[in-house]
Amino acid sequence: MPADAAAHVRIARPSLDLEAAERFRVAGLGLAVQYRHEADGTPGRHSLLMVGWPGAGRHQELVHDPAAPGVPRPTPEDLLVVHLGEEVPGALVRRLEEHGGTRVPAHNPYGDTWGVTVQDPDGHPLVLSTRTWP
Repeated sequence: MPADAAAHVRIARPSLDLEAAERFRVAGLGLAVQYRHEADGTPGRHSLLMVGWPGAGRHQELVHDPAAPGVPRPTPEDLLVVHLGEEVPGALVRRLEEHGGTRVPAHNPYGDTWGVTVQDPDGHPLVLSTRTWP
């Protein structure tokens, strides 16, 4: 299969706390757990959590190595943007906050003009955009 619009995309990030990451993404944002693997002490074997919407052509992989945890180093531009195509529901923002998120002002005016920015437990910004994407 060529690398084109039909190719599945996985975005991997380190996480210091997979349980907190799962609460934020699953209970807060509404993603589903697609795969989970717990580290068993074997060198090089990491704990993994893969989340996404069922049937979507992309998902997030969160990685934690208990022996040598990768420290998340998000910049203000390491965004995950979800285009809702409608006003951001206040209930969704509250649910994200209840599950470990922190509402923050956007670094880029786009986030405040077109939505709401919530930082995940590892410090990565999530922008819930009122816009659509073709």
